[in-house]
Parts: sequence; structure tokens; C-alpha cells
Amino acid sequence: RVPLRRMKSLRQLLRERGLLEQYLRLHPHYPATKFYGTETVPIELMRNYLDAEYFGSITIGTPPQEFLVIFDTGSSNLWVPSVSCSTQVCGDHHRFNPAKSSTFIGTNESIYIAYGTGSMYGVLGYDTVTVADITVEHQVFGLAENEPGDFFYYAPFDGILGLAFPSISSDGATPVFDNMMKEGLVARDFFSVYLSKDGEAGSFVLFGAIDPLYATNGITWIPLSAETYWQITMDSVSVGGRLITGSVGAQAIVDTGTSLLTMPNKDLNIVLRMLGANSSGVISCRATSDLPDFVVHLNGKAFPVPPSAYVMESNGVCSLGFEGMDVPSQSGSLWILGDVFIREYYVIFNRATNAVGLSPLP
Repeated sequence: RVPLRRMKSLRQLLRERGLLEQYLRLHPHYPATKFYGTETVPIELMRNYLDAEYFGSITIGTPPQEFLVIFDTGSSNLWVPSVSCSTQVCGDHHRFNPAKSSTFIGTNESIYIAYGTGSMYGVLGYDTVTVADITVEHQVFGLAENEPGDFFYYAPFDGILGLAFPSISSDGATPVFDNMMKEGLVARDFFSVYLSKDGEAGSFVLFGAIDPLYATNGITWIPLSAETYWQITMDSVSVGGRLITGSVGAQAIVDTGTSLLTMPNKDLNIVLRMLGANSSGVISCRATSDLPDFVVHLNGKAFPVPPSAYVMESNGVCSLGFEGMDVPSQSGSLWILGDVFIREYYVIFNRATNAVGLSPLP
């Protein structure tokens, strides 16, 4: 069990410093970047933008060096900053020093990861990685030698620990959880996630087990539609009983590395009008109590997200926790069920059956 800490989001930090509007102008955000493929370089495209909030600690090396990472079901690589990165961005975070680890093995293989804003590149290495009390020896990971832009400078985490499938891992690097399963380090081939609300403590990622205290309302299993991200097929989405037609049969990714609930722009515009928000998603705080549930229909069951979950308030400004994203896809439109959705459910990511389990929280 890895305890997760909910910290102030990057959006909150920038707004408190009066830097948010300037940052958004200087660093345009392209959320679809995560889901565009490339044939020219080995890239694992992933998205972690302004509102990534949940982080946990891991260690790498012998003796252990500690890092704060996002446990991200929307990507597959583990990476942290390296001491070889001398930019201000890296200098503001913990950096891995290979010379101080007796178990480190270096390589000449490069890694490049592009984000919706900014990127990282560096080299791959092998070392002992410990997650809670689980120790994985000879785990491949990325050592970031450059992180262009200043997005990671403001980010309160050091790196990323990806929990998606090997098929989308940059340079074919074996993900941490795959090694846990291969080496028999987990009792069962799944992990589960609980994200607390309203700044409460207690968030966690639990490897190889389901905590029965969080699954008292039963578990609904939704089979995966692709073994890449944790991707499933939605029946539909409705707001106040009204169907969002573009959601019927759409693909959705359950992604702990995305804070908001993301949908195609045409569907977002419909939702904003239905809820009385402006084009930026800002809404009157007084109207929140009268808003309907946002309901995701999966495998024949309804999974509601109440307005208390999808309306976010910061410094007296209320906005909807939704974002637009257009991704060309042969399978139709793509949605991301990020932390706004996940906070309402205990989520089990099952590699044994290739399914996602959802249990409404008590």
C-alpha cells in the first residue's frame, strides 16, 4: 500500500501567485498530444497538466534515493530527474545520482517523452526500485537529462511511475507493475486506487489486493477494449437525464494522471450549455446546488458524478472539472475519466482479466 498525498494543484499555485493567465498564454496546452502516435521516434506520449494532485514516494538505488511520483495509469514508463540535468527545472526537484548507487547499471539507450506542454529526454538505466515494501531489482527507468520549458519547474512532483500496459512503453521498457507480476511480488495481478476528496488524507495505491472497506457497495467489472491505456467502451453519458449523443459507444480511458474529465470539444460545448457555464467552464457558485448529476453509463450500469465532485472552487471562482480534447480515432471519440470521476469510486485495475472494476465509495 502506497500512501498518496493530495497537494495543491499547479493551477492553484499559479493562481495564488498571480501567474496563471500569463502561464496559459505563454504555454498553450494541447491535451490530445498524449494520444497521437509517432513512427519516427520511440515516444510514450502522456499528459499531466495543471491539476495533477496526487503523489506518492518511491525509492531508487542502493542506498535508496527518494522521489515523489505520480502513479499514472495513463502512461507506462518510470522516470525521474538525473543529476546530469543542470537546468533550473531539474534543480528544483530531487535528482537521481547513479554514482551513489552500488546497484545502478547504465545504458546508451535514449528516451524521449512528449507532453501536452513541454517534454523530457534522457537515458535509460537499471536499478533497484522500491514501492512501499515491494522491491523490484534491475528495473529499467528513465533519467531525465533535460526538461524543456518551465512546466516541470512548477510541478510539485519529481517524476512519473506509469501503470499502463507495456505496449505503449517508450523504447520497450518493462513497466514496474509488469515486473512485480513477473517476479511474483504481488499476491494478485491487479492494483487498486482510492483518491480522497476535499484535501482529506488517506489516498492510496494498493498493489495485489482489494481493500474490502472501500468495496462494500459491490464491484462492477468493465472489460477493456484495448490493452494500451486502461481503455473501456462507454454505453453513453447523460446530464440530468439528457443523453450526450456523441458519447454513445465512445472509448474512455480511466486515467489517474489526468485531473479533469475530458471529452471531445463538441460534446464539451453541449455540456457547458446544459449546465449554464461559459465557454471557459466558469459557472456561478450559487448555481452549484441546482446542477444535475453527470452520469457515465458503463456495462449496463450508471456511474454518477455529482456537482459537488465536478464543480471546483478556487479563490471564489467556480469552474467545471471538464476539458475538451479531440483525438482522431478509428474507434470513434475518446474520453478520459480522470480524477474528477475516480474520486467517486474505488477503482481496481485488473491485469489478470483485463478489466476495470468500479465500486461506489461509501
